[in-house]
Amino acid sequence: MPAKNPRPGGGRGPGLADMAGAAPHYHGHRERLRQRLIEAGAESLPDYELLEVLLFANDSRRDVKPLAKALIDRFGGFPEVLSANADALRAAGLREPAVAVLKSVREAALRLGKAELRERSVLGSWDRLIAYCNAHIAYGQVEEFHLLFLDRKNALIAHERQQRGTVDHTPVYTREVVKRALELGASALILVHNHPSGDPTPSKADIAVTTDIVKAAAPLGITVHDHVIVGRGRHTSLRDLGLI
Repeated sequence: MPAKNPRPGGGRGPGLADMAGAAPHYHGHRERLRQRLIEAGAESLPDYELLEVLLFANDSRRDVKPLAKALIDRFGGFPEVLSANADALRAAGLREPAVAVLKSVREAALRLGKAELRERSVLGSWDRLIAYCNAHIAYGQVEEFHLLFLDRKNALIAHERQQRGTVDHTPVYTREVVKRALELGASALILVHNHPSGDPTPSKADIAVTTDIVKAAAPLGITVHDHVIVGRGRHTSLRDLGLI
C-alpha cells in the first residue's frame, strides 16, 4: 500500500535530499550585488554592501551581510574598518583571507591617490590632497606626523611618515625634517598629521613646531606650503588660519 502524503493539499514537496542540494538564499543576493556594482558603479552601494562584497572572501558558505553591518557598528564606519589594524579585525571575527582583502583594498586606494598627486601640482589639486590625507591617517588610533616632499613644480616626490606617537602627541624633530628634504632634493614641503580625537584644531605645540620648521627650511631654499591637520573627515590648514 503506498504511503500517505503527509503534506496538506496533496503532491510531494522537496525532500531532504532535494533541499541539501539547493543553493543558500544569499547566493542569489551576492550575484545581484555584484551586478549592481558592475552595472551601476560601486558608488551605488551603501557602505555595508560595499563591505559585504569585500567580505565574500571571508566565508563563501555564510551570509556575510550581518558581519558587514556588525563591523561598521563596531569600528564606527567604513573608513574606520579599512583603517583598523589586523589584530583588531581578527578580534572582530575576520579570518586571514578577509583581513588581507581589506588591507589590500586600502593600500590600492592610497597608491591610486599618490599616483594622481605625482602627475600634477599638489597645490592645484588641493581637494585630492585632502582626500588622500584623510584616507591615509584621519582614522588612525594614534598621532602620526607625515611629510609630503614636492619638486619645483610642486608635484609629489615622496610621502613619508616621520614619526608615530601616542593618542595625543607625536614628537617632531625639525633637524630631521629639513635633512630629509635636502636628501630628496625637495623644493617644498607640506606637513600633515592627524588628531585621533577627530578635532583638527591646532594645538600650541602644533603651531610652534610649524614655525620652527618654516624658519629652519627657509634659508635652505625650502618652502613650507602648509601644515594640514586631519581628523575623521575634517581638516584644518594652518596657512588658511594665517599661521604660516
